[in-house]
Amino acid sequence: MKPPVLGITLGDINGIGPEITFASLRRRPVVAGRARFVVIGDAAIVAAGACAAGMPLPPVWCPGQPWPGRASVAYWNPDSGGRRPAVVRPGRVTAAGGRLAGQALLAAADAIRQGAMAGMVTAPVCKESLHRAGYEVPGQTEWLAELSGTRRFGMLLVGGCLRVVLVTRHLPLAAVPLAVTRHAVTEATELLSVALEWLSVANRRIGVCALNPHAGDGGILGDEDKRVVRPAVRALQRKGLNVEGPIPADAIFYQARTGRYGGIVAMYHDQGLAPLKMMAFREGVNITLGLPFVRTAPDHGTAFDIAGRKRADHRSMTAAIRLAVNLVHRRNPWHTEKRPRTAAITES
Repeated sequence: MKPPVLGITLGDINGIGPEITFASLRRRPVVAGRARFVVIGDAAIVAAGACAAGMPLPPVWCPGQPWPGRASVAYWNPDSGGRRPAVVRPGRVTAAGGRLAGQALLAAADAIRQGAMAGMVTAPVCKESLHRAGYEVPGQTEWLAELSGTRRFGMLLVGGCLRVVLVTRHLPLAAVPLAVTRHAVTEATELLSVALEWLSVANRRIGVCALNPHAGDGGILGDEDKRVVRPAVRALQRKGLNVEGPIPADAIFYQARTGRYGGIVAMYHDQGLAPLKMMAFREGVNITLGLPFVRTAPDHGTAFDIAGRKRADHRSMTAAIRLAVNLVHRRNPWHTEKRPRTAAITES
């Protein structure tokens, strides 16, 4: 059988996405022959990125065409309709950067819908740039769920010994308590339970973080853990899941590190990501759960502060590519015949 094709979007061109993409591909992060890669982005950006990494310019490919010979990497410019070449402004928030990032994501989703690609690895985007370009989305995770018609989805970060799924994702901290519902806790935990099997994790015990310090101290420091989290955990236990909680967040990550838990459910973004990035920043990977295709990403942002300075660390991107290759060769527990629909959110 022919190796599966994985798309790699370059993210915001004013960030470190192009640099870490080609640095990773140059180092051949996967076993030869297990996958083929198509870099999706502006032709000039691809050429500059390949040159900076000391790689030859990949051959051109697009969905519906035969794969170019024995090449392991190709590139596809979905914006070949005569627009001006992209201009890179390192570290700047621009509508052009958001437009190209959004266009690449839409193109990758459409190629997967057509069956031309098996999954994607996405370089970091800037949400402000996306919004300036007219893409009113909270993040790539939510956008891909919308494009694929996926209702139950989750954001899982893996790195080192930690696997952390978030109950709430890109929300202001003030909005978190109302968003932590029994349904949300249940859904995140069930997604993580399935993901642990997909990732071949032997330890299936899941620890659920408390929202409040000391798990609320019986309601003295907030009643959400007593009123919401604990009942959700007990209901999951009755379903047969190996789950414990609510457990104070200042203890649970140490317990996971010492082997008690195979996965953790965190209530909000920084509660889960701060410990994981402290322990495994250079190898952390973001996986979107629930999609009918594989999607991974590095665990960091656009790093505008070092963009264009050749200082970016590619290792998280390399780990994301490697994990995508591994997962695309396993049975996706959320795969159905349903494919992502074309451009549910179109260009402005």
